[in-house]
Amino acid sequence: MRVLSFNRTRDYGKSLRRFYRYLSVVVPWRRTGAEFAAQWAATSVGSPPATPIRDRSTLESFFDARVEGPGIWKWQHYFDIYHRHFNALRHRDNLVILEIGIYSGGSLDMWREYFGPCATIYGVDIESACRAYERQGTSVLIGDQADRTFWRRVLADGTLPTPDIVIDDGGHTPEQQRVTLEELLPRIRPGGVYLCEDVHGQDNAFAAFVSGLADRLNGNEGESSDPTNPKRRLVVPTNGVQATIHSVHLYPFVVVIEKRNAPLSELIAPKQGSQWEPFLR
Repeated sequence: MRVLSFNRTRDYGKSLRRFYRYLSVVVPWRRTGAEFAAQWAATSVGSPPATPIRDRSTLESFFDARVEGPGIWKWQHYFDIYHRHFNALRHRDNLVILEIGIYSGGSLDMWREYFGPCATIYGVDIESACRAYERQGTSVLIGDQADRTFWRRVLADGTLPTPDIVIDDGGHTPEQQRVTLEELLPRIRPGGVYLCEDVHGQDNAFAAFVSGLADRLNGNEGESSDPTNPKRRLVVPTNGVQATIHSVHLYPFVVVIEKRNAPLSELIAPKQGSQWEPFLR
């Protein structure tokens, strides 16, 4: 029998405690949240307001105008999401866009229209026929998004430069989406955006994976308090996710992850003001 070292025993005990906490706390709360969501329509009150007039982004206008030529197939609500998260990056120097899943090539035209002539666009698809959509400023790479070796090779040899924006519209299976996120998210430039489309179905395995990643945003291991320094009343050293990930956004069928512009070493809660109620100091 192999004897565990002290550190391994401690780590095993910590993992076991986390597992039991997950079973006793997280799972019931997740179930309760699902029940709340199921009752939402019945408990919501008030009649819906009149549908407001919505400004369409240039992405949506381009999509609506595409009646001939290479096809584009998108859920209608995606366009507001694109514009919300991509607009601030449109004029970044040396902008690199990566779209996984070329299909009939129309979305490559849409990104070119939206990001302008100075952006460099890369498309990745498993079908070699998609090379037909390569043109000046737009490169097409043929590879399997579920193949970690493919990603590591094209990034290491410079075939694919470090991207600012990754749009995963590829095979849509949780396994493909997970590999793509794990291989590309750490390599996206600071301030960049990762967007995964078509995360379909309740209890989706990839959505659960993202939930586990997002949970680290709430970590407060090592939290300290300095009552003598209001500027550092509460301080938490950031974990790896908090240091580099700004936010995780969930939409119908879409996950968006935004990276920080610069690494963050700690989260600080300063305490401002001079008058405080006695029941909480």
